[in-house]
Amino acid sequence: MNKGRDKLKKEKNELRKIKFSKIYVVLGFLIFLTIIYRIGVLSLSKTVEGVNIQNFANSRTTRQETLSSKRGTIYDVKGNALAQNVSSYTLIAYLSPSRTTNENNPKHVVDKELTAEKLSTVLDISKEKILSYLNKDAYQVELGSKARNLTELKKDEILALELPGIDFIETQQRYYPYGTFLSYTLGYATKKEVVKEDGSTSVDIVGEMGVESYFNKELTGENGYTLYQKDRKGYRIPGTKEITVDAIDGKDIYLTIDSNIQLFVEQAIAKMLEESSADWVSVMLADAKTGAILASATYPSFDPNTKNISSYLNQNITAFEPGSTMKIFSYMAAMENGVYNGSETYKSGIFVAKDGTEIGDWYRKGWGYITYDAGFALSSNVAIMTLTDKYMNAEMLRSYYRKLGFGEKTGIELPNESTGKLNFKYQTEILNASFGQGITTTPIQNIKALTSITNNGILLKPYIVNKIVDPDTGEVVYEGKRTEIERVASTATVTKIKELMRSVVNGTSQTSTGYYYYMDGYDLIAKTGTAQVANEYGTGYTEGIIRGLAGIFPGNDPRIIMYVAIKNPSTSTKPTKNMVQSIIKNVSKYLEIYEENDNNTIKLETVTVGSYTNKKVSTVLSELNAHEIKTVVLGDGDTVVSQYPSQKTEINKIDRVFLLTNSDNIVMPDMTGYSLKDVYSLMSLLKIPYEINGNGYVINQSVPAGTKIESSTSISIELGTKF
Repeated sequence: MNKGRDKLKKEKNELRKIKFSKIYVVLGFLIFLTIIYRIGVLSLSKTVEGVNIQNFANSRTTRQETLSSKRGTIYDVKGNALAQNVSSYTLIAYLSPSRTTNENNPKHVVDKELTAEKLSTVLDISKEKILSYLNKDAYQVELGSKARNLTELKKDEILALELPGIDFIETQQRYYPYGTFLSYTLGYATKKEVVKEDGSTSVDIVGEMGVESYFNKELTGENGYTLYQKDRKGYRIPGTKEITVDAIDGKDIYLTIDSNIQLFVEQAIAKMLEESSADWVSVMLADAKTGAILASATYPSFDPNTKNISSYLNQNITAFEPGSTMKIFSYMAAMENGVYNGSETYKSGIFVAKDGTEIGDWYRKGWGYITYDAGFALSSNVAIMTLTDKYMNAEMLRSYYRKLGFGEKTGIELPNESTGKLNFKYQTEILNASFGQGITTTPIQNIKALTSITNNGILLKPYIVNKIVDPDTGEVVYEGKRTEIERVASTATVTKIKELMRSVVNGTSQTSTGYYYYMDGYDLIAKTGTAQVANEYGTGYTEGIIRGLAGIFPGNDPRIIMYVAIKNPSTSTKPTKNMVQSIIKNVSKYLEIYEENDNNTIKLETVTVGSYTNKKVSTVLSELNAHEIKTVVLGDGDTVVSQYPSQKTEINKIDRVFLLTNSDNIVMPDMTGYSLKDVYSLMSLLKIPYEINGNGYVINQSVPAGTKIESSTSISIELGTKF
């Protein structure tokens, strides 16, 4: 009986074991399938749980170092560098012996005592301090703040010591050698962290304003990279394969701006502001035959190096009410619509609109019954209002304005260009629009519209980029040129409007508003304008005015278009007159528009600057002296290491060439008589802090001539009337 029970019990236990065995087999099989599935997923999938497996694996065994592209340089039309990258260097020392694979060619600091001793002779750091860095337990070290921001010259001096394990980290930054010069056109670029398409980040120089912003992509280029194997500590594994994709440098941009003409304009503005107050000033000059912008100046300005910006608006592409300069185009509208008779008379003084609104001339008593021609010279509001009310309507006026390019962007190669507004519907709005009130335009739109007068009725597209060049190949990838849009006026209209614009300047105080701009021997034709200042926070107007001038010279054979606007100048017109006349005289002389018999007139022979870097100073001086070019040599070295202006720049005998030599013994030259352009050129080479006061030519400098220039040197420069 007991044996039977034991047997039955034994059979049950064996059966239970079999069941558990089956369960283990099934579980094992399921685990096996799970493992196989997971391996398959890992093998076939690019990502797992959002992680790129290939990148994850590579990141554990490889390192990628970015090779930064060099940002392109911005030049003026003659090749003067206006915005460029400059390099500074941080000295580093490799301490790990693992860098050296060949004892005959060591890649780390072998003799720390000797290295510290030699470096102390060229750096302002003691031997003991350098040793304290070299004795650290690290793969590589920097040598403190005094071993940062080193110049190219100092770097070469250190390399000449031929010390193993010594290297440099190069840092690029954007530099504007002329400071506030052309600032709103150039804009500025600054270092920013940029997120790439692959999700990676890098610190790049990015354009934030002006040409720097508009052409940021072209200027930036494309970064390259170096990919190499690394060990557990992140160090490069010697002898392993390395992949390098070179960086593609950014394109160079040549503007249509002529720095000499720009300088004439900026100096004239500065002089005017000494005699007058103003909230802002806007001056643009363009080539009358092509539409190329030769100068674009605004006040207040800013220094792109320090970014002391009070306003981010470039006044030359910002819209405001133009005032009576708009009468040029309103008169042209009447002529083109066949309703203008200049000999017809009207009663000046006050115009009464249908709703009873009285709109008057600036001289509200008027001049009695006068002709429409006379009304133009006297800038009579009633003249153009009567013409518009009797012979035209809103659509005729608006249509012609739009044909000239008002109410839309010109396409000038600058960011944030305004379109302006042509909103007028009711009679009083139409009448106001005819003399430039209640509508807004930009200086660049006015320049564009004026090209129709200087090109026999053909409207041109204004442009500010002369060409874009690949610096590696020299290939011109884009070239700005004269671009005809359409015919907007007949020859008869152009001839008549030029005649009327000449009467504005060639009259008297009793017959014209621009008589004070007249200069004997200079054929300026123009239209003056005075606009009210619109309330930017609502309707109506605030106190103050915007004084304007739309000018062309010479009138018979136009070479230059000028547009000037000044917000809230002094009540006297003399400072504005002096500014405009100064610009016209200097530009005319520079471009040799008028022949002068003055014995003091300098014949401006043009010379193209060569590449003098790495040449013997004596050789360069012989070459420049042969062309009678004034040359300033900085330092007592025998070889040129840097120059200004750069190669291929066209200069005249009134310009200076500055040569920096391979010497630490650089002394301050005597700058007496230097122009502002010369000062900027010199400071761009010396790279010392400076301050400029006044206008004209250098009459005083805080650092005397012959003083050795140290790292702590700064200078204050006073400009005034040339002796």
